[in-house]
Amino acid sequence: MEETTTLQQTSKGPVREIHKNTQQNAVYGLGFIGAVIYYITTAVSFWGGVFGVVKAIVWPAFMVYELMKYLGM
Repeated sequence: MEETTTLQQTSKGPVREIHKNTQQNAVYGLGFIGAVIYYITTAVSFWGGVFGVVKAIVWPAFMVYELMKYLGM
């Protein structure tokens, strides 16, 4: 449930819609923190650490790629 708040103007006044998705965001956030720690601690240079932060942002793509490769898809 993604938490999004939008206000829409109608003839009866503003309407507020709230959508929540905090569980998935928490899982991604914990995965991101873990990936950042892993990639930075294994980096051998400054730019390796910077690249590690970039890799931590897209870690789900790496995971899905390896899973599909393992399953032979």
